Amino acid sequence: MKDFAGKIAVITGGGTGMGRELARQLVAEGCNVAMCDVSAAAMAETKRLCEVEKLPQGLRITTHIADVSIEDQLLRFRDELAEQQATDKIHLLFNNAGIGGGGSLFTNTREQWEKTFNICWGGVYLGVRTFLPLLLKAEEGHIVNTSSVNGFWASVGLGVSHTAYSAAKFAVKGFTEALINDLRLNAPHIKCSVVMPGHIGTSIVSNSRMILSGSESERLSETEIAVTRQRLNGMGIDTAPMSDEDIQKIAADRARTFRDEAPMTAAAAAKVILDGVKAGRWRILVGDDAHRLDERVRQTPERAYDAEFYQSLVAEVGWRLG
Repeated sequence: MKDFAGKIAVITGGGTGMGRELARQLVAEGCNVAMCDVSAAAMAETKRLCEVEKLPQGLRITTHIADVSIEDQLLRFRDELAEQQATDKIHLLFNNAGIGGGGSLFTNTREQWEKTFNICWGGVYLGVRTFLPLLLKAEEGHIVNTSSVNGFWASVGLGVSHTAYSAAKFAVKGFTEALINDLRLNAPHIKCSVVMPGHIGTSIVSNSRMILSGSESERLSETEIAVTRQRLNGMGIDTAPMSDEDIQKIAADRARTFRDEAPMTAAAAAKVILDGVKAGRWRILVGDDAHRLDERVRQTPERAYDAEFYQSLVAEVGWRLG
């Protein structure tokens, strides 16, 4: 697919981050966009940003509330899209929605673990299941599934458990790679790509916490404060002298730093993804840190979870995680 003008794209998680920037860049190229998110306000802002520049006549941007882990909500999204976009086909499917969290089988609840896994993996699987009939009706199509560097390296450091997100992102990577031949055999006009970003400047830290807690408050609950203390202690930070307000500030600073001090912006990441689709690449690494980590894991896979591996990687790519 060499250009997106006149095409119809579906984007999950279009309210913030890479989803928002994918929408903006696709619209700028004359592509119709239907996005879903759990936040109507976030999608309204994405739509406003898309419309800042005068849209070509007839271009459509529609917003739809849907939790991608719930099939009935995705099916409703699909039906609303067909009506509001006046179409029975789409050309591009970006399974982008995701959250972090649920890192530990021990310190996180089963509900948190499964919520993270069901959004990050289930949202991709159900997204393909739901929209494949519409892709089949198009003259050409492309499925873009967002995995992560955690789809080939299941860690963010020795002091932090990271099981739910990593398991989901490994599943997304394997599923998409398996789709290559499944599509070749059964729907050769549809291509697919797996996207593996490194550290991209998004609001995933704060958004994930609010989704998992079921609260829109920016302040941590008592339970979240206790979990944060445990995480910091695991990283070798003594939290005993810290007040609850100190913990609140650390959490807020972490979310801000992840978003504002990342080595790559969401807009730059979206451009890499769209350029990869145009180039027909099935494997799209996003960010210099993703490329370097991929090389290191391939070179010394048995050392990928050693302390020295992580410490030297952080020093090389400049990560400030935790």
